[in-house]
Amino acid sequence: MKRILVSISLSPEGMAHIRATPEQQKAEMEFVNKWKEEGLLESFFISTDRTGAFLLLSGVELGRAKELIAILPYFPYMAEVQYFELDKQF
Repeated sequence: MKRILVSISLSPEGMAHIRATPEQQKAEMEFVNKWKEEGLLESFFISTDRTGAFLLLSGVELGRAKELIAILPYFPYMAEVQYFELDKQF
């Protein structure tokens, strides 16, 4: 089954804004939890320095994955977003 691995890096300015805005953190996690419940998000990792994240999406095509990431509250603060199409082997 195909998967999309999304690698996100936040900008330093964005991190400062996010840290100062707890309600935005809550809004971001609402999306993550909703996608998990809907079966779109298979795994979610946050880097240990909390400046990036990795999302493993399943059941979506690349174009849809890009649309989903673009609606996240953190999207304007993302310095880099990379998408990798993967085939799960086991």
